Amino acid sequence: MTPTASVTHRLLAAASVLLTLGLTLTLGATGAWAEDSDGIAAAPAADGGVDQSRSRYSYQVEPGQQVADEYLVENTGTTVQSVTVYATDAFNAEDGSFALLDGGVEATGAGRWVSFDGGADRMQLTLQPGASQVVPFTVMTPADAGPGDHAGGIIVSALSPAGEVSVDRRVAIRLYVRVKGLLQPGLTISSIATSYRPELNPFSGELTATISLSNTGNVALAANTVTQVRGLFGIPLSGLTDVKVSEMLPGSNRTVTITIPGVGPWVYLAPHVSLAATVEPGALDAGVLPAAERDATLFVVPWGVLLVLLLVGLAWLIARLRRRRNATRAQAWVEYTEAEARRRALEDAPAETESAGMPVH
Repeated sequence: MTPTASVTHRLLAAASVLLTLGLTLTLGATGAWAEDSDGIAAAPAADGGVDQSRSRYSYQVEPGQQVADEYLVENTGTTVQSVTVYATDAFNAEDGSFALLDGGVEATGAGRWVSFDGGADRMQLTLQPGASQVVPFTVMTPADAGPGDHAGGIIVSALSPAGEVSVDRRVAIRLYVRVKGLLQPGLTISSIATSYRPELNPFSGELTATISLSNTGNVALAANTVTQVRGLFGIPLSGLTDVKVSEMLPGSNRTVTITIPGVGPWVYLAPHVSLAATVEPGALDAGVLPAAERDATLFVVPWGVLLVLLLVGLAWLIARLRRRRNATRAQAWVEYTEAEARRRALEDAPAETESAGMPVH
């Protein structure tokens, strides 16, 4: 074990977690880390040890400029490791995460600009358990490289058998090369698709806004989005929903789904999305960052509210008809009792007349 290995073991492991590409099988994928007996780790290096000030490689260069740096690889397991160190290009995966090309895919961008000892595009190392090694490398920016961010990663890969297949365990550190020139940070909201799902509560529901974002510039950018549903005359119908968007590389697109609960089905719904671009910690300054806003319109038939109104209307109509029927019955009873009283009065009238005309002895 080298003198730096025992001191840097935990730092290496922590730095490697920043970008772990996982266990890649030739026929599939498994978990993110192998067991301790198969562990590998890597980190930016300086002066033969871990560079604690960096979590990524970030360079700002002129076209045609060359930069020299170091990469520290450690065998954190308990068995001898044969590993390969190489660089490749980065891209955003479908879920938006930072990803690197598979080992069999040729790099055409920043990954291709990296070379190792003797100009080789990769290095083979054999490390004893607990041992580490510093790997010098050079980044040679082409003279015709366009301005802006070019992303990649430096990978340490270890192949090990797993049954009838081989497992490629890859750990990498991000690499960003910013070529000087006209920086054009650009992040736009390309479109918003909306849908509405009612709830049992007729006065509440869930609105879903699917936002399509595009990095139209030449700088890697993250973003903060704020969404609010508004109604007629801009009346707020929901609170503010904040969603953070992880870094998008230049030219990449991202679909972000935002769910807003507690929105009433008030016929006209207008989700409003505002976006403010940011840069991730450790990234180079991108200057003035862009902002964007966009609205969408959604018309919702308030079936639940209509049903409630219908039931209320039916209840009112039934009550009205019942009151009318009761009133009719009451009126008929009054008329009956009055008629009965008149009839009895007429029947009693002759008897009183006769008794009044009889002589008194």
